[in-house]
Amino acid sequence: MISDTKISPHTKEIYPNTDKYFKEDYIFEFLGLNEDYNEDELQKGLINHLKNFILEIGKDFSFIGEKYRLQVGNSDFYIDLLFFHRELQCLVAFELKTETFRPEYIGQLNFYLEALDRDVKKDNENPSIGILLCNDKDDTVVEYALSRSLSPAMVSQYQTNLPDKKILQRKFEELLD
Repeated sequence: MISDTKISPHTKEIYPNTDKYFKEDYIFEFLGLNEDYNEDELQKGLINHLKNFILEIGKDFSFIGEKYRLQVGNSDFYIDLLFFHRELQCLVAFELKTETFRPEYIGQLNFYLEALDRDVKKDNENPSIGILLCNDKDDTVVEYALSRSLSPAMVSQYQTNLPDKKILQRKFEELLD
């Protein structure tokens, strides 16, 4: 309700109704994390509360794995969380960041999506989607970073606490108008 989804043009081209399945903002209040948590603690918390995490991200997700290993050349790379979306018929890679979005994160995500599509995706499946979950983001920086991305990717932010009640009330009133 309070988000304005930012999706790369390529994602919209392949999946025109993506905004119907994914959100711009997620609330992970159920994790109960301390203020100074790191990516491993965030990932472990999401895995330990997988049911709540799937309820927050939406329906039709099937969990495939955490720290999902990709071997490219002689190197190993690990996707934080990998899911399959039943209706979209594609793999969905979640990359977790505990800091503000930086453009170079898109390069990492694009690399993972290329590896998934070349080496993991089945012939009957659609191209993989990448979701970069950051603690915070500047929408203008995200827009610039996604504008030339050829991979179906999006950047969302998460909060570990519910937004202020006044913000929710204002957004609700805006929706009613």
